[in-house]
Amino acid sequence: MTFEEYQNKAKETAIHAEQYKVMFPVMGLAGEAGEVANKASKIYRDDNGIVTEAKKEDLTKELGDVLWYLSQIATDLGIPLEEVARNNLEKLESRKQRNQLIGSGDNR
Repeated sequence: MTFEEYQNKAKETAIHAEQYKVMFPVMGLAGEAGEVANKASKIYRDDNGIVTEAKKEDLTKELGDVLWYLSQIATDLGIPLEEVARNNLEKLESRKQRNQLIGSGDNR
């Protein structure tokens, strides 16, 4: 499946009202990212950092929710997910070439 196929299929399941366009999926993304972090933290707390197949399945489901919300934000803004992915890789490659992968700040 391509990003375009995913984005087109995912938007068929978006039911938020037009006035909440962008804001609804932004808030949902924050919540789902928190769920990923929560599940990951419990792997370290309860399972000594060992990721079992069951835990991997749980994380995969939560990551799917993160992807849906990310896709919906991009859709609401009229940005193809492919463009988001390509721009991100270009940014990271530039940082790698300039030996700036480590550090903080958007403009490194």
